[in-house]
Amino acid sequence: MNRAPENDLCSICHSHFTAPCQANCSHWFCGNCIMLVWRHGSTLQPCKCPLCRRPISLLVPTEDTTRDHNDSTVLRDLETYNRLFGGRPTSLVQRMQDLPFLLRRLLREMMDPQRTLPLVIRARVYIAMILSAVYIVSPIDIIPEGILGVVGLLDDLLIALICFLHVAALYRSVLYFRHAGS
Repeated sequence: MNRAPENDLCSICHSHFTAPCQANCSHWFCGNCIMLVWRHGSTLQPCKCPLCRRPISLLVPTEDTTRDHNDSTVLRDLETYNRLFGGRPTSLVQRMQDLPFLLRRLLREMMDPQRTLPLVIRARVYIAMILSAVYIVSPIDIIPEGILGVVGLLDDLLIALICFLHVAALYRSVLYFRHAGS
């Protein structure tokens, strides 16, 4: 379930969360607070996280925020932000930094029976994971471990990394379409 930490406070306003949302760097903010940070700078660029200074390219509101009609202006602002910056191409470094956030949320969503991913996305995630596991376990490798030793594990690590990046990109597209008002 997508919930803000209950005992934590917003790091911008230092009070309990109102219309909480999670940034792609895994930090939580009040929806109004992060929108104020964005508007304070250039609205043509994504704002940077006040805690880790990473560019925020995706803001995901909680389910309670999306259900609550009192926060409709905040939701509209978050959708606008996501529409402007969520669909942009990201660098490999940004994708690697987003991996923990996206994979953690994906795992939580796949385990929650009340949340459902589209069947095509779920199938693609399972196929990618199964194929990469088969390659890693199989004795046939591009760089064989038997001959090159530890160096031979590099192709297995590369396949696992490519698989995780692919699965994260799939889930990011789901979050983008879900929270960009599309």
